[in-house]
Amino acid sequence: MSEKHPLVSIGLPVYNGENFIEQAIDSILAQTFKDFELIISDNASNDKTEAICRKYVTKDKRIRYYRNSQNLGAAPNFNRVYELSTGTYFKWLAHDDLCEPEFIERCVHLFEKDDSIVLCNSRVKIIDACGQTMDKTDDLYGYVSSLTANLNLFSSTPHVRFRDIIRPHACFPVFGLIRSSSLKNTSLLGSYAGADRILLAQLALQGRFYEFPEQFLYQRRHLHQSIQGLKSHSSAHRYTYWFDTATKGKLIFPRWQLFWNLITSVLQAPLTWQEQIKCYLAMKGWLKRYGLGMIEDLTIALQGKRV
Repeated sequence: MSEKHPLVSIGLPVYNGENFIEQAIDSILAQTFKDFELIISDNASNDKTEAICRKYVTKDKRIRYYRNSQNLGAAPNFNRVYELSTGTYFKWLAHDDLCEPEFIERCVHLFEKDDSIVLCNSRVKIIDACGQTMDKTDDLYGYVSSLTANLNLFSSTPHVRFRDIIRPHACFPVFGLIRSSSLKNTSLLGSYAGADRILLAQLALQGRFYEFPEQFLYQRRHLHQSIQGLKSHSSAHRYTYWFDTATKGKLIFPRWQLFWNLITSVLQAPLTWQEQIKCYLAMKGWLKRYGLGMIEDLTIALQGKRV
């Protein structure tokens, strides 16, 4: 590590991750780039997660472990690891995912050469609970794989990046390496389903994304991953509780929150008025896809249903 602050911070938010967290940590410790800190925030796990993490802390001074007194939900815990970070570049790591050893080094090298890039990620390999590559016929493979996205996020034009990032796709770029200064200019993860898409939109309005054609990142597909809860429109309300436990017992409008935050993200971005108008016009497709969900939000609210 450098004398003051590491160049790269890796944030690992976790809740009951005893099944895969050792493999995730090992994939970070195996990185060819060594100037990093690994920040773990445990969301009050009640399995062996704490014991596993404390064991790693004693082995490597680059690892810091924090434990919340209660489960705050995913969004506050994801935000916490960023707030505790000190590096110039930042990456979120899910407890069940893996990185190839050269991933961080390749990203840092690219950032140092090109100031216009705010996020660097790679193609994603989907693996199962045993670490085996998933069959492409798997029912959720296309949803979680960035191989099907074909997004033009390297464009130098903000409204093109914005148009593509709000299209249907897995939001896996959120697990890329990100400039901390760019993250500072976002709202981080909001307390509603789909908040990761808003975060990516805010980053895309600031600069370009780069995706390596190689599969340096592995996402694990298993029965307990959060994405399993997104198989119906109404699941957006249940999924919001996963994002933030503070929403329990409240009337929520997740699709309206997405809509409003897209509007304000464009308004607050450093864009010309012409680019702002083009971004708003690009939202027509989004409204077609989410219109029924927005009506459902109102229907659920009129029925008095709460999370």
